[in-house]
Amino acid sequence: MKPSDRYLKIVEWSDEDKCYVGTCPGLMYGGVHGMDEVKVYRELCQAVEEVIRIYQKDGDPLPEPTAGKNYSGKFVVRVGRDLHKQLAIDAHRRRKSLNSYCVDVLRESASSYRAGGPSGEPKRSRPAARRQRVRAAR
Repeated sequence: MKPSDRYLKIVEWSDEDKCYVGTCPGLMYGGVHGMDEVKVYRELCQAVEEVIRIYQKDGDPLPEPTAGKNYSGKFVVRVGRDLHKQLAIDAHRRRKSLNSYCVDVLRESASSYRAGGPSGEPKRSRPAARRQRVRAAR
C-alpha cells in the first residue's frame, strides 16, 4: 500500500464553481478543479502524491490517515451554559431527549451545509504554503 492510499480523496460537483472539485481533507488545503470527473480524480491523486513527497522531503510527519477510519458514533462537544440551556429547552419543547434533538439538528445542518445551504457552498480555505509549493512543482 502506498502512503497516499491512506488518505480520503473526494471529487464532487460544485454549483458555485460550475465544475468538479477534488479535495483531500486532512492532508492538503485547496483542491483540483475541472470539467471531467475522472481527470479531476487522477490529478487529485497526483497532487496527493506530491504533497506526501514534500512532507517527506521536509522531514515532517504525515498527518493522521483519513481513509478507512472507523468512527465510534460518539464525540464530546463543549458548549457554553447558555447554549446548553437553550438546546435542552428546545429538546424538551419537542418532547425529545437532548441527545436525540442534537443529533437531529446536526444531521439537518450537515445536510444543508453539503447542499450549499442558504449562504451557498462552504468556503474553501486558502492554500497553505505546502499546497503552493505543489503547484510550483508542476
